[in-house]
Amino acid sequence: MTLVVAGHYCPPKPRKTEPKAMTEVSVVKDAVPAADDLVVLKNVNKHFGALHVLQDIDLTITRGEVVVVIGPSGSGKSTLCRTINRLESIDSGDIRIDGKPLPAEGKALARLRADVGMVFQSFNLFAHKTVLENVMLGQIKVRKADKKQAEEKARSLLDRVGVSTQADKYPAQLSGGQQQRVAIARALAMDPKVMLFDEPTSALDPEMINEVLEVMQQLAREGMTMVVVTHEMGFARSAANRVVFMADGRIVEEAVPDQFFSNPRSDRAKDFLSKILHH
Repeated sequence: MTLVVAGHYCPPKPRKTEPKAMTEVSVVKDAVPAADDLVVLKNVNKHFGALHVLQDIDLTITRGEVVVVIGPSGSGKSTLCRTINRLESIDSGDIRIDGKPLPAEGKALARLRADVGMVFQSFNLFAHKTVLENVMLGQIKVRKADKKQAEEKARSLLDRVGVSTQADKYPAQLSGGQQQRVAIARALAMDPKVMLFDEPTSALDPEMINEVLEVMQQLAREGMTMVVVTHEMGFARSAANRVVFMADGRIVEEAVPDQFFSNPRSDRAKDFLSKILHH
């Protein structure tokens, strides 16, 4: 498959049979295309009881951009991610996807969620359905694809994420890394405008993390718009166009990866990086 990112030809890489240790993976990070705002959050606030988990959040994500959200536990990262497809409602503010406000409920919300792919840390596959059926289901139920078309697309996507030989197995028969790659294929099957990843590697054994990150890095190279909540700093350095650092429910700092990791502006970010990069 020929890949073109921001006008540059990127030859397809040969499939790897053995995952290599995750250090720094080189990813071509071309300039984001001319302003084409896809996800826009304005003055977003969210409470859980007395806890103000999102405070006056302003964030714009451009089509084709890879934004990695990092920060200490409890900073609001996952809540932010989950508000974008209304898995969590907001108390005030405005969220728009491709220029349209988030619908509150009903068929319009279902259509939105089809346009906004979500990959969770716990996979969330249907245990009683095969891998192939998991990837076909949304296409048939939401996108109204016929069964043959859905199966062809599902098999192609399973091959794309490196688990085509697992198509007829059930999720429990797969490793955690394989299940997460199936979850990515399932989200891609809906042809989403943007993909949200909520700590997609945090539930995986260390040796399985890289196989999932490699799939995500390939999506980044192909120009998929992505919002990634993660603790994987190597991925943030190599694949992100922008790093968003959160603490205490606020966006404290935003910067390109090289600037953020080499010269963070805020004391809060400096403290965070000193703890995770020097131990």
